Amino acid sequence: MTELAATELDVTEDAFLGGQLRLTQPRSGHRAGHDAILLAAATSAYAGARVVDFGAGVGTAGLALARRVGGVDLVLVEIDPDLARLARANAAANSIPAETVVLDVTADAETFAASGLPPDSVDVVLTNPPFNDPARHRASPDQARQSAHVAAEDTLQAWVHAARRILKSGGVLTLIWRADGLTDVLAALSRGFGSLAVLPVHGDASSPAIRVLVRAVKGGRAPLRILQGLILNDLMLNEESDVPKKQVQKNVREILEGRAVLPLAQP
Repeated sequence: MTELAATELDVTEDAFLGGQLRLTQPRSGHRAGHDAILLAAATSAYAGARVVDFGAGVGTAGLALARRVGGVDLVLVEIDPDLARLARANAAANSIPAETVVLDVTADAETFAASGLPPDSVDVVLTNPPFNDPARHRASPDQARQSAHVAAEDTLQAWVHAARRILKSGGVLTLIWRADGLTDVLAALSRGFGSLAVLPVHGDASSPAIRVLVRAVKGGRAPLRILQGLILNDLMLNEESDVPKKQVQKNVREILEGRAVLPLAQP
């Protein structure tokens, strides 16, 4: 029995990065989308770097990064065994070397070390943690979708702490979070991280930011930088009415197709 069959999930195969990456993922529950691809496009890495994707799901962000930057030593960390099996199969199907570890990101240092992730051993961590506010977000009845989307009170602090522990001095953490939670992100990164750069992501030019992409350096000392926001969509008028329609910006399309990166990924 193959690993995909062993999951006994109803799955789809979907193309990412303009067809450069094909991923099998559950038909229901958490589905990979723009957030993971934007996260990968915001993450800097280099051949030989040990890169860890926290909460990897089916591997979207980590595998997208590895498709762009060849030769990284990629580790996909996922708590759900079924998703981890899909991530492992996706790496193999795309001929991308990667280790998949079934692990709770909030586990202690000893558990991490036993999984091959001891303190001060990693160059890059990227993560798209569950970030919806449970007080304002109606939880999905699908348990997998709920756990992938809704944050507990200490989710952000715990995930940042785990990243800080395994990163080497000078290692880089890149994460994506709700824009209205930026204060929480800055607070979580205030211990042990510096040289922060924040890139707001807007649905369109007339709307407040919906996401923030944040790059932080363990032990960094440079001042905080707020970068020019990324606008996902143009608003254009339909030819037959005054109702605006959305069209993906050309630069965003290039990023989603793997032909461009975000400023956070540039040294």
